[in-house]
Amino acid sequence: MSFWHNHSHSHGHAQGHDHHAHGHDAHEHRGAPSGGNRFRVQVAIALLCVVIAAAVASLIQVRAGEATVVTRFGQPVRVLLEPGLAWRMPAPIEATTPVDLRLHTTSSGLQDVGTRDGLRIIVQAYVAWRVAADPDDVGHFVRAVRNEPDEAARQIRSLVGSALQTTSAGFELASLVNTDPGKVRIADFEDALRRQIDAQLHAAYGVHVVQVGLERLTLPAVTLAATVERMSAERETVAAQRMADGKREAAQIRSDADREARIAVADATVEAANIEAASRKDAAAIYGKTYAGNPQLYTMLRSLDTLDSVINANTNLVLRADAAPFSVLVRGPMGAALPQGPASAGPPTTKRGGHKP
Repeated sequence: MSFWHNHSHSHGHAQGHDHHAHGHDAHEHRGAPSGGNRFRVQVAIALLCVVIAAAVASLIQVRAGEATVVTRFGQPVRVLLEPGLAWRMPAPIEATTPVDLRLHTTSSGLQDVGTRDGLRIIVQAYVAWRVAADPDDVGHFVRAVRNEPDEAARQIRSLVGSALQTTSAGFELASLVNTDPGKVRIADFEDALRRQIDAQLHAAYGVHVVQVGLERLTLPAVTLAATVERMSAERETVAAQRMADGKREAAQIRSDADREARIAVADATVEAANIEAASRKDAAAIYGKTYAGNPQLYTMLRSLDTLDSVINANTNLVLRADAAPFSVLVRGPMGAALPQGPASAGPPTTKRGGHKP
């Protein structure tokens, strides 16, 4: 009986121990993930990071005033012009190249060129240029100068120097340097230069000319001497012309003044004649009234007027004192004899210039 009891106890104890161990393993399996699940989570996180990195690497920004050229394995495939965000395939499949679309200015430097009349001048021009916001022009610029504005400026300087030689050959020096502003054609020179280089720059580099201007224009010593001589001759010609014009105007003024003077004299003569005629008419009327009122007085006054008109300082007269018109001095206005002195009946009286001898 004791053996059974011991055996039973031993067997029960062993079964309890196994059941406890099995329960403990089940608890551990339910509470912690296995090694395979942990690996899958790590792979998913890594893939998510790769996707995010690829998305960030594929995102590009197009800035204002720039164009972005997208190249695939080094060959341009498209041009982005609108500012903002855009997508591309990640490197090294696709890459981007920004192209500056802003305005650039390039100077030609001093150039010794010849004019149409065989004189030399020294000029310096500037060119304002830009790459147009056009996919073809942007691609042309990138291929022509490898998207290097400095290289483009160097080639533009060379082209402008050659264009200055050709353009200046179509203008005379007097049309570029002159004391008369109306004869200066600098604007025409700049327009001709722009027309010549605009087509060449667009065809060669895909750029457009915005403005062309002359920064400086000077004359060498020989040309300066010839220019001064020409200007001096022009000024002398102008002075002679103005002097001739002044003399002609002065002669015209004198002629007009003489004509106006003659007209004024003629008008004054006519007016004086009219006044004299009117005065004679008035005098005749007065004489008529006087004669009607007192004929003897009228006769005496007319006799005195006659004496006044015929006798002056150089007149010699031998007349009788009792003859008209001197009779009025003897007889008076009424015909009565005036009191006579001892010499009243003597020989005739001689009058010289109104004075007794």
